[in-house]
Amino acid sequence: MVNSKDMQEANYLTKANINSLAPSVFATTPSSDVSKKYTHIPTERVIDDMELLGWKPIEAKEVKARKKSTKGFQKHLLVFRNDDVVINGEDGDTVYPQIILTNSHDGKNSFQFQAGLFRLVCANGLVIADTQFEAVKMRHMGYSFEDLQVKIKDMVEKLPLTVESMNKMKAQEMTEESILAFAKDAINTRFPEKEMKRIDIDLKQLVVPTRKEDTGSDLWSVFNVVQEKIVTGDFGYYAGGKFRKAREIKNFKQDMVINKALFNVALEYAS
Repeated sequence: MVNSKDMQEANYLTKANINSLAPSVFATTPSSDVSKKYTHIPTERVIDDMELLGWKPIEAKEVKARKKSTKGFQKHLLVFRNDDVVINGEDGDTVYPQIILTNSHDGKNSFQFQAGLFRLVCANGLVIADTQFEAVKMRHMGYSFEDLQVKIKDMVEKLPLTVESMNKMKAQEMTEESILAFAKDAINTRFPEKEMKRIDIDLKQLVVPTRKEDTGSDLWSVFNVVQEKIVTGDFGYYAGGKFRKAREIKNFKQDMVINKALFNVALEYAS
């Protein structure tokens, strides 16, 4: 049987892995349309610096370039995890804090670090809302390892706030009525208000656990079940009289927006 540590270590990415998933990470120069004031700091340098701090990459993505001039320089995402930073719940629910880095080499984005959570039991990734973890931005100009070290340390020191929120959610028992109300508020994070008016969805399908470990009527369990279904598209709905199967959200920018909004909804129910 594979233990939890073996499972997490098996997922770490080499630079070759990253290059196959998001080649824009390794741009050695910026795109041709950046200003003369632009300072190029390769994302690869940040990967090396993060590893010195104990944070290793486990996921890499990039957006599709809209113009030929930005291909190879477009926005990309890296997710880092640290073996020594783990939240072990009394109920056996193991959660790994993650640091999510976004950047581009086309002059349109600074380095941005956000906090996330990874549940080992379901390989489910969550993005923590800005109300708890405001995104940390670092300009390319003046970037230094020392500054990065301070910012990552500050993020890690805020983790107890997230642990407190998790425990409040686990302690919050929900009625069948409040579970469906949560599902309704949650689905609104995926569809615009205008679209919600023309679709018909059975909310009960959003709260059916995919695995036995997620069975429970506490807010934490309900939140994780609903979040996974909304992001993976594991539900159907009627629009214009026709049944449609929801699609998995693959655009990481949309994924992060929805994940943050979902975390905020859960926090509102925990208060």
